[in-house]
Amino acid sequence: MDFYFPDFSARIDWRQRPRFRDKELAKLAFGAASDVMVADKLAEVRLRDGGGRQVLIHIEIQAQRDRRLARRMRDYNYRIGEAYGLPVVSLALLADEHPNWRPRRFRQQLQGTVKEFTFSIAKLLDYVADMEALEASNNPIAWVSAAHRRTQQAHHDPDKLYAAKIHLTRLLFKHRWSGKRIIVLLTIVNWMMTLPEPHHQRYLRAISRLEKEHEMREYNQLEQTFIDNGIKIGLQRGRQEGLKQGIEQGIEQGLEQGLEQGRQEGAAALLERQLGRRFGPLSLTVRKKLAKASLEQLEVWSDALVEAQSLRQVFR
Repeated sequence: MDFYFPDFSARIDWRQRPRFRDKELAKLAFGAASDVMVADKLAEVRLRDGGGRQVLIHIEIQAQRDRRLARRMRDYNYRIGEAYGLPVVSLALLADEHPNWRPRRFRQQLQGTVKEFTFSIAKLLDYVADMEALEASNNPIAWVSAAHRRTQQAHHDPDKLYAAKIHLTRLLFKHRWSGKRIIVLLTIVNWMMTLPEPHHQRYLRAISRLEKEHEMREYNQLEQTFIDNGIKIGLQRGRQEGLKQGIEQGIEQGLEQGLEQGRQEGAAALLERQLGRRFGPLSLTVRKKLAKASLEQLEVWSDALVEAQSLRQVFR
């Protein structure tokens, strides 16, 4: 919020912890119809003005140009407001490659009846014009914005993706952020930049050298294993158990008990996200296929995704 929507962020009382409602929202009969609607992020906050009144913030992240976005934003706003009985602020983060596409309004007029809805947007292309300044910023969201833009510019070329990924990884260590933050951001860049196996192995060797150069003691071998595979599930399970018996012991138990299942579930979730990003919403049949697939099969499909132009080519 501070990075993309600073004016509105200044009105929020950040002393009150935001309550995220997006998972709650999915449980309502909200998306039961064929036009399934899933908000990217929905949070309840309190404002500094107006006596600390509660409002909902809906943030929609749009990576491709879509002429239906304005109508969808209107529908989200109305239906979320009806479901919770609170004012809704609608924000759209446009992460596409078309500088002139900037939808801000939905307007409908028929026989003297006019309906109009406007919302705020942030365009990532406006923030990446000066990549050097973006990468020098100590704001992690600036780094994420740079990572997204470099992923777009690589156009699925493995060599360009590798060069961009290792460059971004070096920046992480250069900023001297905490080990925990670096792990989170590495998870993000692994999701954005999936490398073919030879490039991936080369990246692992490079990141191992960086770890030693910067004495990243927090970045232990277990965490590296999970991050290398783009998986958070197994790590989270290991950490949760570790809280009961000590962090180190719990992580070791998480490795033994959750590694195999965590890898499969995490790989399936990661591939589903990547396929949806490339080819649009996936059918229930495709999602079931991913959930039932072995880890080896998921890896084959992930490799095929680099050059595939359609879902059929991925699964072929």
